[in-house]
Amino acid sequence: MSDPAAPTPLIDRPALARRRARAARAPELFLQDHVAEGLLDRLAEVNRSFTAPAVVTAWPQVWEGRLPGARIVPDDEVLELEPGAHDLVLHALALHWANDPVGQIIQCRRALRPDGLFLGAAFGGQTLAELRAALGQAEIAVTGGLSPRIAPMGEVRDVGALLQRAGLALPVADVETTRVTYADPFALMRDLRAMGESNALTARLRRPTRRAVMMEAARLYAQAYGQPDGRVAATFETIHLAGWAPDESQPQPLRPGSAAQRLADALGTDERPAGETASGAGAGRTGTGTGTRAGIGTGTGDKAPD
Repeated sequence: MSDPAAPTPLIDRPALARRRARAARAPELFLQDHVAEGLLDRLAEVNRSFTAPAVVTAWPQVWEGRLPGARIVPDDEVLELEPGAHDLVLHALALHWANDPVGQIIQCRRALRPDGLFLGAAFGGQTLAELRAALGQAEIAVTGGLSPRIAPMGEVRDVGALLQRAGLALPVADVETTRVTYADPFALMRDLRAMGESNALTARLRRPTRRAVMMEAARLYAQAYGQPDGRVAATFETIHLAGWAPDESQPQPLRPGSAAQRLADALGTDERPAGETASGAGAGRTGTGTGTRAGIGTGTGDKAPD
């Protein structure tokens, strides 16, 4: 029996499984294919050979022939991974459907040998921003309320922080944005359904959405995001993650206070008390370590790259 005091899970996993089973018959999973290629591109940049890889994915057909010798593991709540069995683990486009994302990464880290590599890819917070806005405005206008329709997806800083929480060393996160155009908003919704990415939230509306809501959403979508050729744009943001299982051979941070030279001397500047600025100095800019890659929208039929 389930614990009545336990929190209600965000994702309805049985419903998600039904959607994926239907999508498994789809002739094309273009987003999953695109993300798989992105993961392999990043893997190719690593100057190391891996002999015991594993891929956590809901789409084994996408990985057929892509990573020879890899063990394919379903993205269940408890992953079928043995501790220390792999030198490479990929988590491919499934973290956004996890009720416990950090738990998924922890399980991957435990499956890694020392100095093994974890690579992950998950949809980020800007994914389907256009659809989320149009549906929300339409539902409020027509019904006066709002129901959960698109799973919440994290921003790159939040998702990247999961790597540290999971105990991975040398964490890196970057963002890839893929923009795709569709004939109309309904073509986008059909594509999401065909890829198993339709609404599987536990708190979702359990009855068909009113036609008036859908028609108003389509109107608002076309009005706000229509293209000169009459098509509409959709954004898919993929957050790519990388981290290593801790090992003594990895670079270690220096102990605080162990520097042999002052920073001011190394930079060739004068040292001043906090709050004091040099005469004529301009305002500084603060950068982040997060990279952004331009994406490529691919596909056939009702969708086309933007």
